Amino acid sequence: MNGVSARTYDVVVIGAGPVGENVADRVVRGGLSAAVVERELVGGECSYWACMPTKALLRSAAALRAVRQLPGAREAITGALDAEAVLARRDAFASHWKDEGQVSWLDSAGIALFRGQGRISGERAVEVVAQDGSVTSLTARHAVVVATGSSALLPDVPGLAEAGAWTSREAAAAAAVPGRLAVIGGGVVASEMATAFAALGSRVTMLARDGVLPTWEPFVGERVTASLREAGVTVRLGAEAGAVKRADDGTVQVTSTSGEPIEADEVLVAIGRRPNTLDIGLEQVGLEPGGWLAVDDTLQVTGEDGQALSGGWLYAAGDVNRRALLTHQGKYQARAAGDVIVARARSAVVEEGRWGRHAAVADERWVPQVVFTEPEVASVGLTAAAAEAAGLRTRVVDYDLGAVAGSALHANGYQGCARMVVDEDRKVIVGFTLVGPDVAELLHAATIAIVGEVPLDRLWHAVPAYPTVSEVWLRLLETYGR
Repeated sequence: MNGVSARTYDVVVIGAGPVGENVADRVVRGGLSAAVVERELVGGECSYWACMPTKALLRSAAALRAVRQLPGAREAITGALDAEAVLARRDAFASHWKDEGQVSWLDSAGIALFRGQGRISGERAVEVVAQDGSVTSLTARHAVVVATGSSALLPDVPGLAEAGAWTSREAAAAAAVPGRLAVIGGGVVASEMATAFAALGSRVTMLARDGVLPTWEPFVGERVTASLREAGVTVRLGAEAGAVKRADDGTVQVTSTSGEPIEADEVLVAIGRRPNTLDIGLEQVGLEPGGWLAVDDTLQVTGEDGQALSGGWLYAAGDVNRRALLTHQGKYQARAAGDVIVARARSAVVEEGRWGRHAAVADERWVPQVVFTEPEVASVGLTAAAAEAAGLRTRVVDYDLGAVAGSALHANGYQGCARMVVDEDRKVIVGFTLVGPDVAELLHAATIAIVGEVPLDRLWHAVPAYPTVSEVWLRLLETYGR
C-alpha cells in the first residue's frame, strides 16, 4: 500500500452525485472550504443511470406518439422509431459515461475532489482509499455529509443473480434493445422501462405483484396498465418471480409463483432501492452499516432518541435518509444542509421550523413526482387514501382532462384525469394528481398551491389562460363549488 496523506477542509462530503455536489456548492458559496469523495463517476446516478438517460430513452417515443395524434402532422410520419438513434441520443445525455464535464465544474466552483472509497474513520474524519491503494485522510473542521445515494434492491429469487439480471443501471445504459424483456416489478422504474423498451421494439412482460404504480391514486394504475397493454406489453398483475435461469444460448426463463414460465432475452429487476451505506464506516459512529440514516429537519443524523449524534457534525442528504428518493428532493435537502452547516459554522441564527431556510420540511408533506409513462403521471401531496389515513376531513374532486378545451386542441382523442384532494376544515388543497399526455408541465402550479396553502377562495382569482390544459383548474373549482 502506498503512503498516507492528510488534508483538512471545513466540510467533507462523501458522494459526488447531484446531492453531494449541491451541498459542497452551498458550503463554498457560504465562504467555507469543501471536498467531495467519489468512488464512481462525478454526477452520480441521475446523470448516468437514472433521470437523464431514462428520460432520453422515453422522450423520442413520446414525441412520436404526440405527432401521430395530430391530423396534418401525422401524415408527415413515414417511418418507425429509430432505436439506434434513440440510444445514441441517450448516450449523449449520459455524457457517454464520462465525467470530465462534471469534474471541470467542481474545479471551477472551488471544490476539491478525491476519488476512491470514502469511509468515516472517526469524529469529523474520513479515510479515502483510491484504486491504487493510496490512502488520504481528510479532516472536517465542521461537518461530514453522507450523500452516497441508493442502489437497486435485488430480491432473494433463486437463480436471479446467476442469470445476470438487469437493474435500473443496465436498463438505462443498454447497448442494444433486447427482443424480449421480462420486468419484475410494477413501480416507477418498472413502468417507465416497460414503456421505453416496448416503444423501442421489445416484447415486454411485466410481473407486477402489487399492481402497476400501486402507491398512487387507483385510477393512475388502471390507466397506465391499460396503456401498457395497448402498446403490446403483457402485464401480469399479482404475479411474482419464483425462479430465474439463463440457458446456455442466453435465453432467460422466469418462472412465476403461479407456475407460468416466461422466456426473455433479458430480465430487469425493479422492486425498490437500498441505501449505499454498507461500506462507509458507520460502525465508527455507532450506526448500523447498510441501513438508512435517520435525520432531523436540518439533515443532521440522529440516533434512536431522535437527537443529533454527539457533536452534531454528521449529516445525511438525499436517498440515504429515505425521506424522498427523488433527485429534486435530494437537491432541496442539499441546499438546506449546506446553508445550515455554514450558519452553524458562523454561529449565525439557524432558521428552522416550517418555512425556515435551514430546514427540509417538504419531504414528508409536499413531494412532487412525475412518471414518464404513456400517459404521463404527475402528483404532489397526499393521495385521497393517505389524507384519510392522516385523519383529515377531505373532499375529493375529479375532472375529465379530455373535456378541457385546451386538451382537445393539444391532441385528438386526448384522455386523462385530474384529482384534487381538499382539506375541508382549512379549505386548502392537500393532494393533486394528474394522468394524461404531457401533464408533467402542469404539476408545479399544484405544488405552489399546496406548499403555499392557498385558500380555495383565493384560487378562484388565479385565472387560467384559455385555451390551455391548465383550464382544468377552473373546472375543478367549479365542480367543487363556492
